Amino acid sequence: MIMISSKEIITSLDKLIPDPKCELIYHKDYELLIATVLSAQSTDKRVNMVTQELFSKYNLNDLKDLNLKEIERIIKPVGTYSRKAMYIKEIANKLINDWHGIVPNDRDYLESLPGVGRKTTNVVLANLYNVLAFAVDTHVNRVSKRLGIADENDDVLVVEEKLMKFFPKDKWSRLHHQLVLFGRYHCKSKKPECMTCPFQKKCKYRKM
Repeated sequence: MIMISSKEIITSLDKLIPDPKCELIYHKDYELLIATVLSAQSTDKRVNMVTQELFSKYNLNDLKDLNLKEIERIIKPVGTYSRKAMYIKEIANKLINDWHGIVPNDRDYLESLPGVGRKTTNVVLANLYNVLAFAVDTHVNRVSKRLGIADENDDVLVVEEKLMKFFPKDKWSRLHHQLVLFGRYHCKSKKPECMTCPFQKKCKYRKM
């Protein structure tokens, strides 16, 4: 049973995180897509560090033809860099060949790209095209379960479905960013800041 209402969560997060934004740094649509792919099993801070070099040196056309070893060298700090380097080249190739280098507002197409799943697609569509979506990353997943919105054994798709049912549709994209930031800086995986948490009296995790 959920012990806290959606209204309470929205009100508290609006006070705690009044100006939520994606922390990945990007200036072009393909930069957001590639940065989000790189963020899998990594941190936004580390991704921003490598993309600063990657995108300042090479554009999408360059990446299409760039030597894999050079991409690997730059993105090595984000982990699984060999696979991600291949993803970058394939994504660059497909975007140029299929969409003249534009990241389209097309969920099916984006999810067909290598290294791009539902979470990445949701992030890209929400930020580039204001599509109402609820991207579930590790932080959103953790916070949703601790607050009792989702069950511990729910996979990310079920968590996404429960979040969309629990919160008003017009709040999804904003709440995604708020829950990411709340999980990243407050309701952390290790040593969560429960004593200063606005949900501590109704939190499933806190009562364990």
